[in-house]
Amino acid sequence: MLAGLMGWPQVTFASKLTAEGDGVVVERETDLGTETIVCQLPAVVTCDLRLNEPRFTTLPNIMKAKKKKVDTLIADDMGVDLAPHNEVVEIFEPAARKAGVMVQDVDQLLDKLRNEAKVVA
Repeated sequence: MLAGLMGWPQVTFASKLTAEGDGVVVERETDLGTETIVCQLPAVVTCDLRLNEPRFTTLPNIMKAKKKKVDTLIADDMGVDLAPHNEVVEIFEPAARKAGVMVQDVDQLLDKLRNEAKVVA
């Protein structure tokens, strides 16, 4: 939705991302294998788990992080509007599902699929 609203290209499930000129080369995995896509920037790119290699913290670094000062920024000072743009009109619970039907054998199942559900010819 963001890419559509901004008019930017979109690439999903990126497993490798490389900057090239004024664009990016994105490698993504599909059901049929690996696909390489080149697109211009700005673009919206969503990532796959394989894009990141997590780093594990050490105890000394955890202790250093606890002592670091955390800056607090005010949204109004940055000119950011935090007013909600959506209005919740109604919230309701979906209808309860009907209970399933137990069948005795495959023939009875096929009969119900053909005659009642009309999904099998």
